[in-house]
Amino acid sequence: MAWPEHLWIVRHGQSAGNVAADAAEAAGLARISLDCRDCDVPLSDLGREQAAAVARWFAGLPDAERPDVVLASPFVRARQTAATIAEAAGAAVTTDERLREREFGILDRLTRAGVEEFHPDQAAALTMLGKFYHRPPGGESWTDVILRLRGLMDSVSLHHRGRRVLIVAHQVVVLCLRYVLEGMDEAAILGIDRAGDVANCSVTEYAFPDGQPHLVRYNFVAPVEAATAVTAEPDKAVAAG
Repeated sequence: MAWPEHLWIVRHGQSAGNVAADAAEAAGLARISLDCRDCDVPLSDLGREQAAAVARWFAGLPDAERPDVVLASPFVRARQTAATIAEAAGAAVTTDERLREREFGILDRLTRAGVEEFHPDQAAALTMLGKFYHRPPGGESWTDVILRLRGLMDSVSLHHRGRRVLIVAHQVVVLCLRYVLEGMDEAAILGIDRAGDVANCSVTEYAFPDGQPHLVRYNFVAPVEAATAVTAEPDKAVAAG
């Protein structure tokens, strides 16, 4: 495969969905209160600050080292984050539906308590199969996300070889791209997931010195930490990730 010259993967800034999910979990509620579709959930005020902070970090790179291709999930929170970074880096944003958030199907907008209350069979199936293979009715497993990301990387190879590519998407996309790029197995990627959440506006970076992807940094939050608060949300069954 022909790779980009450089690749960054950034999770979107904190979203209104992240805030609502935290509030629902803290209150022990079964459902997350949101008045719009998941794809329309915007950044929170803090999320916009985080996006501006990481945008300044990218803008501070030498001209020849900044991303010149920016690909984003079509979800509003990711597009808002990508637009902020792209403007600072002097690039344009292209959306790609394969970068969208994992689809949760009938578990959408439910907290963990809500899944157990309304769909105990799915809670049991998730416990038995694990998140890597469990596919809720109408939703996706991690392996489903991985399949669409393999297609995405084929497109990057075809259209953006030798370019400096930035991807802005969601927590599960960051993790599943690591799985694809580094040739991991289920145990390896779930171990990384258990070790800690992907922070909002954190940077994961790859270089290709010998034509193969080499991880430069993962979950890098220094640009955000220097300017505002760092936040991270777990991969809940329902939360906007």
